[in-house]
Amino acid sequence: MVILLLVLTLVVFFLFNLLPGDPARLACGKTCPPPVLEAIRHRLGYDLPPLEQYFRFVSGLFVGRSFGDNPETAIFCSAPCLGYSYSRHQDVLDLLSRAFPITFWLTIGGFFIWIVTGLIAGIFAALKRGRWQDRTLMGIALFGYSMPSFFIGLILITFVVIKWQWLPFPVFAPPEEDPARFVQTMLLPWIVIAVLNAAFYVRLTRNQVLETFSEDYVRTARAKGLPERVVVVKHALRAGLTPIVTAAGLDIAALFGGAIITESIFSLQGMGNIAIRSVIDSDLPVITAITFVGAAFIIAANLIVDLLYAVLDPRVRVS
Repeated sequence: MVILLLVLTLVVFFLFNLLPGDPARLACGKTCPPPVLEAIRHRLGYDLPPLEQYFRFVSGLFVGRSFGDNPETAIFCSAPCLGYSYSRHQDVLDLLSRAFPITFWLTIGGFFIWIVTGLIAGIFAALKRGRWQDRTLMGIALFGYSMPSFFIGLILITFVVIKWQWLPFPVFAPPEEDPARFVQTMLLPWIVIAVLNAAFYVRLTRNQVLETFSEDYVRTARAKGLPERVVVVKHALRAGLTPIVTAAGLDIAALFGGAIITESIFSLQGMGNIAIRSVIDSDLPVITAITFVGAAFIIAANLIVDLLYAVLDPRVRVS
């Protein structure tokens, strides 16, 4: 994981900072006067050799860094420094710190709904294999999996918010300040996130449970007269959780990096919404930081999933 994070800093930095073009001009604009452009280039360190720029970028993650040589006008970015947005005149870490809680709650709520729904419906479909309940659930899962997230979100806004007025239009409020408003705001985005992912997990859980039903230890458990609930949950499902945990870890990490479409539809100022605005505004430091943070979440999720393997499956233990 440490090696991957170091490689990640190298790839992300050179991917965005050594592209053809002038990063300073992206921060200043096309009509920026040459003296102002040169001042921005010097202040942000774009006039330094590439390796020195990379060293400052990495060292800023651990000890912070300053933008500018004049102590009176220099901008200090405390560790972990992800850069400074000259177009917004703001520390990138401060910007992401305000956006991440929204993405965090969107991810956690959506994950809880989709994992519970996916596991329960998948197990039920496996137990009713070949019957109308199984075919109905698989048809619904296939339909939900094929629906684009923006279509589901627009349908919910049109009917639930505008036409029927069951819920107010989403305006995020922290759960500790206004719990009722928080749930009203996040409910529809949670449903959009859950519908797409639950459909996949229903099919995945069903296939894994059916596969483990054919194993010898499951047949032995049934032959011993164990209740069906114990056979399914303790023996069949636990042994088949490995690919489910793998997929869940990667999906959560990807959402932590920003649920771009869902956040844009419901006007949630999370990581995904900031990513879109940064691309439109050519705000290179913010784009670099979001890419780095999103990739770091995926690497961390892989580590957590590997550790969970030993907990879920006794056959995978570190000696």
